[in-house]
Amino acid sequence: MSTAETTALTTAPRTARRRPPAGVLAAAAWLAVVALTALLLPLLPGFDPLHGDFAHPSAAPGPGHWLGTDAAGRDVLQRTVAGARASFTVAGLTILVGLLGGGLLGLAAGWFRGPLDKAIGFATDLLMSVPSLILVMIAVSLRGPGLVVIGTLIGLFTVPHFTRVVRAVVLSLSERGFVQAARMLGTTPTRILRREIVPHVAPAALTFAFTATTVAIVAEGSLSFLGFGLRPPEPSWGGIIAEGRTTLGSAPWISLAPAAVLCLTVLALNYLGEHLRSGGPAAAKGARG
Repeated sequence: MSTAETTALTTAPRTARRRPPAGVLAAAAWLAVVALTALLLPLLPGFDPLHGDFAHPSAAPGPGHWLGTDAAGRDVLQRTVAGARASFTVAGLTILVGLLGGGLLGLAAGWFRGPLDKAIGFATDLLMSVPSLILVMIAVSLRGPGLVVIGTLIGLFTVPHFTRVVRAVVLSLSERGFVQAARMLGTTPTRILRREIVPHVAPAALTFAFTATTVAIVAEGSLSFLGFGLRPPEPSWGGIIAEGRTTLGSAPWISLAPAAVLCLTVLALNYLGEHLRSGGPAAAKGARG
């Protein structure tokens, strides 16, 4: 066999392995389209999801209103885009609170162990045992609706899950040779955590962040649908779906458009998260090996 043939046989599988699956590309492309639309479309002149075209209430999709209008003549496309901004804001706050709080608690529990680990474990079990959505509804009723309030509260209930993910990785890493070697060399715990533990914990935590994002988006949509989200006429995916449920027979596009975007976004996030989880351990093992 010639050198060229040998090279082709050895490089072809490697190239194939590096090519992302079509589903991953489609999911990433969808999320990019939704995110860019939510960021850029509101910057265009004439964008006003609260403006009502009273001459065309409940108009079917067509030129001028590509996803139709609702009962008040408001453009469903513009309201769906504005709803995406609300959902992504809540998701961002959820990840920020969950990742920071759960990451710090997980590092402390997995590294120091002992009584601190037991105390953190008891606190996380207690928080996971309470009905989170009901408590968020009560808190929103007392404090008033708002993206910051909703995102922070949902993020608080993701802290135990982030804590468990990070703790499990830290417990595994703390017994590995490179960590033990750093301890024997007299490296301070802070330096070991920063240079040896956190870089290996980050991929697992970020992978779980995809799941937390879907939880945040679905939770925000559920709260808005039940009337505990943004106050009308402020748009959110759940709120728009709730507004159109009374006209499903005559104007189904009012609810179906945001519902379809919500479902596809959650599906894309779940697919990417599953792909990272299935490929992450092998990649991480290869990097450490």
